[in-house]
Amino acid sequence: MFKNAIVRIPGHSVIDGIDDYAQLGKPNFDKARQEHADYVKALESLGVTVTALPPLETMPDSCFVEDPAVVSTGKFAVITSPAKASRNPERDEILPAIQQIYDPDHIFYINAPATMEGGDVMQVGNTIYIGLSARTNQAGINQFKEIAEPFGYTVIAVPVKRVLHLKTGVTYMGNNKLLVSGEYIDYPTFSDFDQLKVPADEAYAVNCIANGNTVLMPAGFPKVKQLLADAGFNITEAHMSEFEKNRWRFNLSLITLLKKH
Repeated sequence: MFKNAIVRIPGHSVIDGIDDYAQLGKPNFDKARQEHADYVKALESLGVTVTALPPLETMPDSCFVEDPAVVSTGKFAVITSPAKASRNPERDEILPAIQQIYDPDHIFYINAPATMEGGDVMQVGNTIYIGLSARTNQAGINQFKEIAEPFGYTVIAVPVKRVLHLKTGVTYMGNNKLLVSGEYIDYPTFSDFDQLKVPADEAYAVNCIANGNTVLMPAGFPKVKQLLADAGFNITEAHMSEFEKNRWRFNLSLITLLKKH
């Protein structure tokens, strides 16, 4: 379980963010800001203490704070190297918040020409799966592996062919349960997991947040809601329609989960 999180309030520039995979039109800023505020309230209702960083108008995608910083291990933090040049300045902007939690000896960096975004990094216990994608290259995985292995982690690369990031298609829910969609249904690397298979017409809802036995998921996906309920989860929903337009992922991309080392 996690008790603390970082989010960044979206600026008006969010309407001009990258939409490589969504292509659903421009977000409505007022609606996006309200959805984000409601999302924070939903996190707080689950007992999470949320640190909200100020908007960055010159960085349209900066509200997707998961990508420039990986902190899910609890033992160390990694400032990543986004593949899109427009996102590289986010590294410096997220760093002060990470420095409030981790001492300098536990903060590491992915350096160019390596690329990595946090949406490709999924931790399951002492194993860290990293998507080899358009946003994370092999050099980035190699650098992360050099960082993680001394802390006792095993790093496994997973090819990403049809979606943006690894966690666009798979999310670990705890207790050996894996929410999977598309190319990751019955995927050999994940054969030892209890797979909760997401229908193709609700693939957006694969990216949920599990905190203990409670799941925060995007509203409007009844099949996935029932799937999670049948698996024994308590469910909280949040409307995320405007963020779906910017990124083919839900709320994990809007949050950095903190576990102090």
